[in-house]
Amino acid sequence: MAKHYFRNVPDFDYVSRQEGQNNISEYVRVKNLFKRVKIREDLFNELTYFTKYKIVGDERPDQIANKIYGDSRYDWVILLSNNVMNVESEWPLDSVSFHNYMVRKYGGDDKLSAIHHYETTDVKDSLGRIIVRAGLEVPSNYVVNFYDNNTGSQVTVNNAVIGITNYEYEIQKDDDKRQIFLLKPEYLGIIKNDIDEIMPYPEGSEQYVNENLVRGDDIRIYS
Repeated sequence: MAKHYFRNVPDFDYVSRQEGQNNISEYVRVKNLFKRVKIREDLFNELTYFTKYKIVGDERPDQIANKIYGDSRYDWVILLSNNVMNVESEWPLDSVSFHNYMVRKYGGDDKLSAIHHYETTDVKDSLGRIIVRAGLEVPSNYVVNFYDNNTGSQVTVNNAVIGITNYEYEIQKDDDKRQIFLLKPEYLGIIKNDIDEIMPYPEGSEQYVNENLVRGDDIRIYS
């Protein structure tokens, strides 16, 4: 996540196991990535604390944080609010990256218009009631058969399928990632207070050095 977030993550000194290193007093200092803040459930599961937002163009988390919270360093709040752990795979790609991804995946621009799969269109009876809804993935030869109670007849629909191209499929996947939730600015202080409570190490172990540092072989007890 963001540099601002990692500044709050405490450190861990572990015994160096580099080849040829025999001095067990040599330590390597790293961030304790087992210490992970998440938005607590009483906030995360209550939609009134959040507002819907659609990512525009090539907007990055830091740009949205600056727009919403007035500080780009709160990009980690944007990511936590949406359970985004890997920005590269879980955040919409910028236009150049999206094109490069498509070419790599499908083997060239000429492959983008090829059919990826087939989906249904809305099928309705004579009263306008939906029999089959649009968007269901089906075989190309899918046929809908139903009895229309209003007309008293059997109906066969064999043109209720459309082809979805590789481009349309991928653009929809990317567009779905653009629909996110943002923690309302007035609740930002709650998250900051949670970090202050969760991140410091508690006393009571021989590994404890201070609230921001433990030292030893095994960090799991301090996750």
